[in-house]
Amino acid sequence: MSKGNETANDKAWKILFDTHEILEQLDKNGFFEIESKQINKQRESRLMAKFDHSVNLPKIFRENKLSILPISRSKYVIGKFETHLKVRYDSQLEAISVAPPQLESIDYKNLYSESSALHCAFNIGIINDLVEEETFYTVSGRMSTESFDFNIINSIPNKKPYPIKVENSQCEIDAGFESDKYFILIEAKKYAIEDFLIRQLYYPYRLWSKKMSKKVIPVLMTYSNDIFSFFIYEFRDEENYNSLNLIKQKNYMISPEEIQLSDVEQVFNSIKIIAEPADVPFPQADRFERVVDLLSLLLERDLTKDDITENYEFDRRQTDYYTNAGLYIGLIEKYQNYITNKATFRLTSEGRLILHKRSKLKYLNLINKILEHEVFYLVFELAISLGELPSKDEICKIMSKTRLDINDTTKGRRYSTVRRWIFWIWSQIKD
Repeated sequence: MSKGNETANDKAWKILFDTHEILEQLDKNGFFEIESKQINKQRESRLMAKFDHSVNLPKIFRENKLSILPISRSKYVIGKFETHLKVRYDSQLEAISVAPPQLESIDYKNLYSESSALHCAFNIGIINDLVEEETFYTVSGRMSTESFDFNIINSIPNKKPYPIKVENSQCEIDAGFESDKYFILIEAKKYAIEDFLIRQLYYPYRLWSKKMSKKVIPVLMTYSNDIFSFFIYEFRDEENYNSLNLIKQKNYMISPEEIQLSDVEQVFNSIKIIAEPADVPFPQADRFERVVDLLSLLLERDLTKDDITENYEFDRRQTDYYTNAGLYIGLIEKYQNYITNKATFRLTSEGRLILHKRSKLKYLNLINKILEHEVFYLVFELAISLGELPSKDEICKIMSKTRLDINDTTKGRRYSTVRRWIFWIWSQIKD
């Protein structure tokens, strides 16, 4: 990673590691404790020590397989700890259809924050369905963990458990729901993820397990591409941080309107091809679902590259790829924020208009934004005639035919984005 691609956290942690000889202390003791006031000398500790996804870890942490956990309100421990858990979505799982809320204050077409998604899920009965009992929304926000001990896997030496004592650290609960038998703790994300920080469920779980006589159920919720995905877990050993085990996954969708092939054909037949943007690279962002997630994040607020890289599941390179993809389809624009003096991304007026539409129209509009580019139009046209996705050679021939300003080597890399975006379009079509 070049210095120009380093985030503010990368730079600040590099200084802290040099100043306190952290790697040397880790080699000697297997761990290193650092005070918030020491971190604050470089950058606020609240920005420097919470990494929701492993990809958010600073460069020096990733290179040395390190992670960090809070052990009090003013102290953290660094070690080769296994702090994150991979999330695997069941692609075969059908979403359960639920009726929209009959409440004027909930706009189910505009759930672009974690709290709005949670409030909607509760009010349309999803939380009740998860536990098959009536639930009551009782807890949210920041609170003290009180004191507890636990073990965590330490990759040196030989994955030997490492004991950690937490004394009145801070944790945050996105939502807690109580029923006759259960207390459900939910950690929510407004985008699809590949892994998450177990601490976000574990610390609240340890706190509320002491407070409640009822069974505490830790749950991860993601809201992405209009689908609520719930991962219901259990800690098999409450004193073992790494004992989190998936029980089941359930998906929900509000009054889904099915997109038929005829709907997409109607879009296709009305396409007007536009010129390739002169100042935006041809996209290299294979997962269009993540483009949709990024658009949704930008609906809530404008974001810099550092905002995207440090707070969501994008590394620096992916941030470039996916913001460029949004620029390419004309739904994101970049401007210079003269207050922060940083390049900042926001939705175009068209992007904002599209994202506020009901689900079916939103996705048909997004399909239109893809197909108005000649390469994607021609590849989709070929896919229709073949009845299947075209091969790499066929896609590269089309890319050459349209005279894109990229060399053959680059075409060989970019073709996968074309293929995957066309597959995304096909995946929107019912049956």
